[in-house]
Amino acid sequence: MSHLSSVTNKIVDLNQLLIQVENWKKTNQKVVFTNGCFDILHRGHVEYLAQAADFGSKLIIGVNSDASVKRQGKGDSRPLQDEYSRTLLIAALDFVAAVVVFDDDTPFDLINQLQPNVLIKGGDYDPKCTDKTDKKYIVGSDVVLNNGGAVEVIQFVPGYSTSKIEEKLKRS
Repeated sequence: MSHLSSVTNKIVDLNQLLIQVENWKKTNQKVVFTNGCFDILHRGHVEYLAQAADFGSKLIIGVNSDASVKRQGKGDSRPLQDEYSRTLLIAALDFVAAVVVFDDDTPFDLINQLQPNVLIKGGDYDPKCTDKTDKKYIVGSDVVLNNGGAVEVIQFVPGYSTSKIEEKLKRS
């Protein structure tokens, strides 16, 4: 198999992913899930995702569709890259087992269907927050915890975000 095929084979639809997750769980693989836009893959993303992968044996990344990103209110120029480009870059990371695009505003339904063993979010979230209207609330945390899983928060690498890179480019 070519290197490109090994990358593109990690990009799956939900039905394929559900079968993979079921097989992984049958062999006692610990499934980890996180999600995001990943508009410009940067150091902060790579460090975050690498640390997330350390919480289990199979890391699944949910990537917001282009339409979902537009609804997030990140500005008219976002996403900067189309969803296939963003998923391809994420899938190229060796420690990523699968990438799936989701079109909803939140990954709740995806998390509910996947039932990961571990749910990971970045440092701007609070695993103790139970108010679903609070920006710090981790969507899907109730599902994961109610099924005996864990919710973890990984701190951001200071100064590394797509918004910071975008700001820097506008100043140059």
